[in-house]
Amino acid sequence: MNKYVISLGGNALGNNPVEQKQLLAKVADALYPLIKNNNSVVIVHGNGPQVGMINLAFNESRSTPEMPFAECGAMSQGYIGFHIQNAFYNKLRTESSNKKITTIVTQVLVDEKDEAFNDPTKPIGSFYTKQEAEQISQKRGYAMKEDAGRGYRRVVASPKPIDIIEKEGINYLLEKGEIVIAAGGGGIPVIYQDNKLIGIDAVIDKDYASAKVAEIIDADTLIILTAVDKVYLNYNQPNEKALDVVTVSELEKLIKEDHFKKGSMLPKIEACMEFTRKTKKPSLIASLDQAERAINNQAGTKIIYD
Repeated sequence: MNKYVISLGGNALGNNPVEQKQLLAKVADALYPLIKNNNSVVIVHGNGPQVGMINLAFNESRSTPEMPFAECGAMSQGYIGFHIQNAFYNKLRTESSNKKITTIVTQVLVDEKDEAFNDPTKPIGSFYTKQEAEQISQKRGYAMKEDAGRGYRRVVASPKPIDIIEKEGINYLLEKGEIVIAAGGGGIPVIYQDNKLIGIDAVIDKDYASAKVAEIIDADTLIILTAVDKVYLNYNQPNEKALDVVTVSELEKLIKEDHFKKGSMLPKIEACMEFTRKTKKPSLIASLDQAERAINNQAGTKIIYD
């Protein structure tokens, strides 16, 4: 029996609740082979479109109070967790399995002095004109930035995770043989203030959060599932090259040579490197439909310690 942390990319969740439920049924089918072999599994998922949708709904409502961003993150964890639980419950019953699955609304500790708070970069919510963005900034105090020529959006900080507050609960459920959904959307960012935890406006990258969860539960492998089957050099170029097995030090060199994009593959690679560097255990980047083959060294990119 092995212990896996699986990080699901946004492509696995769709753009609305109906599409999300349909896609998650496919996720359950793809990941069931890991579960039927009695492995321990923690699922971490993204929430970018979903938390932005929730935040926007409150901002545009004239009859509900403004909702802090941390609470919006908690709401997204709840409803995405419900959809994942539901999809896996139905799959497990179809397979006559009595395995249980539970979602933990997860707080993730960050450092309020993290340099990310000095330069918010994570876009959320709708696009606005420059004039609209300036008005929103003045009215609500939001940081607004232009996003790839498409308009202006609110941006929040993306600090690195330090600790998982509910780690004991995650480990307890794993010991009981349950599948666990945790740190959804990277977790709800919290800081200590006057020796108390409080939520803060930020978005933690779910791949970094996955690496932290994997480290804490002593996972055998961190698996990041994404839209592509492997990590590539010169992606979509005539000289494209797939990486099958690569060491941490080789990746460090490739990052210095600027081979990977910040908004795409780079955070996934850095999260895998962090886990593998700290634990000396392998990590994988693969597509959802290749998850089982990747674990059997037949697909995906494997990152190893050297």
